[in-house]
Amino acid sequence: MLFARWRDELPAELATHFSVGGEADGWTGPTAYVLISTALLLGLAAGWTAFVRRRYLWAAFATAGFAGGLLVQLLRANRVDEFEVVVFSPGMDLGVALAVAVVAAGAGWALTSLVPEEPPVPGQEGEDGPAADGPRLPLASGETARWSKDTGSRALTVLSVLALAAAPVTLLVATWPDALLGLLGLVIGVPGLALARVRVTVDRHGLTVRSALAPRPRVRVPLDGVEGASVREIDAVGDFGGWGYRVRAHRTGVVLRSGEALVVRRDGGREFAVTVPDARTAAALLNTLVERHGKV
Repeated sequence: MLFARWRDELPAELATHFSVGGEADGWTGPTAYVLISTALLLGLAAGWTAFVRRRYLWAAFATAGFAGGLLVQLLRANRVDEFEVVVFSPGMDLGVALAVAVVAAGAGWALTSLVPEEPPVPGQEGEDGPAADGPRLPLASGETARWSKDTGSRALTVLSVLALAAAPVTLLVATWPDALLGLLGLVIGVPGLALARVRVTVDRHGLTVRSALAPRPRVRVPLDGVEGASVREIDAVGDFGGWGYRVRAHRTGVVLRSGEALVVRRDGGREFAVTVPDARTAAALLNTLVERHGKV
């Protein structure tokens, strides 16, 4: 709407890339600007809608507010006379975008109450269902056990390394909007590489899933937060929409492939899944430890 309103005041080529000091050094045509900006906002909206739980929908509003604020500030910077230099003020303009994001997040949080509760996951059982009757690992009184296994995705490793390798080159040499590909490379490459290989551990502390390359990121489910563990065949795309750390309605997971997965039913009925070989042994030990913990 603002683009249409300011169209006659905008130059034939919009300044869309700026130096560290804020002076324009890259330009994009108006049609390309509109198409890319629209695709960016629609892509963000689709991603948040598909993969984010109801309680975090406020973050979708914040993201839209921040992105929209920057795009509007970019248009405002281009409303200059023919002989003026287009300047983008990073501090002020980012501050305005952050303020818009905060306001949008507040509106999103208030509107969340109008969104229906998420339906339960099909096949999710109560305490007397299969989760409660899951496998057990016999342990003698006073005996302890620990199970740990590394698992990873070669494809995710390769893609993450390529994304990280391409990111600095793109950011240094490309102009906007191509520079967005460099940022996208960082967004995909850093968490992708961290989760491309993980170590899954079941012991007296509960379930721990962490990057095999570093202490973080890490997901931990303590014993007193586990209601039961089972084994399930998982379709990475069909059940979780892809690979990596995934968030769906009533369930989260570290999904590196399709196939056998350890599925933990947590307090409140939520599920956490991790695809790992020998998941049956992990589930059996976890159920035994949870049972023993409950008797202490």
